[in-house]
Amino acid sequence: MADMPATVTHTTFTKSLSPGLDSLIIVASPRALIKPLGLLRLLQLSSTGMAFLLVVYMGAWMGPMGSWCLFSWCFSFAMTLIVLAVELAGLQRRLPLSWQDFPITCACYAVLFCLSSSVIYPITYVRFMSHDHVRNYAVCAIIFSCISCVSYATEVTWTHSRPGDIAGYMASTTGMLKVFESFVACIIFLFLNNPQLYRQEPALEWCLAVYIICFILTVVVILLYLGKCTSILPIPVPTFLTGMSFLCVLLYTTVIVLWPLYKFNEGFHGVPHRDMDSSCNYKHAHSVCAWDRQLAVTFLTGVNLLAYTADFMNSS
Repeated sequence: MADMPATVTHTTFTKSLSPGLDSLIIVASPRALIKPLGLLRLLQLSSTGMAFLLVVYMGAWMGPMGSWCLFSWCFSFAMTLIVLAVELAGLQRRLPLSWQDFPITCACYAVLFCLSSSVIYPITYVRFMSHDHVRNYAVCAIIFSCISCVSYATEVTWTHSRPGDIAGYMASTTGMLKVFESFVACIIFLFLNNPQLYRQEPALEWCLAVYIICFILTVVVILLYLGKCTSILPIPVPTFLTGMSFLCVLLYTTVIVLWPLYKFNEGFHGVPHRDMDSSCNYKHAHSVCAWDRQLAVTFLTGVNLLAYTADFMNSS
């Protein structure tokens, strides 16, 4: 029987991304600015920069709340500028950072910072302003802050849902939870800037210690991944992450009991009703009274407890 000629078929496998997502990759070329991600980051720069400049130019800020809003816009602008400059210059591999994690971490923080400023600034400032040109500038700053928040959220969504790419830890659900947990702790510290709120009782000082300990542990995890230093841990990384999350759940559980007990129960020298706090009146513009701060800390403690619980369930 005659030999049949052999036919070799070459099969080519290609990696495809969702439509338009392949153009999100930044390369070391100015043409990257006209890519979707490049245009989005230009929008982020312009919106955060305008919000910052409008408030500073009109002098429409004062106190810790105003400083927080200015810091939020300035931080977001600076981080976006650094990310864009590094990617345009093609310096990702020369930096001692995980570039799979750094941009998404900055974007996640920027979403939360701009969102908080978009809420805090109108509540503590704009509603107390007279209807003049200063108020108009302040309203414009809020609009730019909202635009920046949406643009950063879009970047986070693109990065988190991009199929076919090798995503870093910070783009995962647990990584984003770490960012959220540390940010909520920062807001708690903002409301606790008056030492009189926690120096009354040892139990309240314990609550502050819990906030600090959990914040430090969370930031350490973020820095380990950003610096590609997880190998220095003496135990396996999953074990460390699970143990850290479980410890934070336990610590926050004590706080969610002690803080409202000592702040809102008259038996523990607490103030159960807002009208019993003389500092809570509309004459104190551009600030938040003590009772409102205590309520905000209680709410944020519950939020962070839920976040650490979800983190523990995802990492275990």
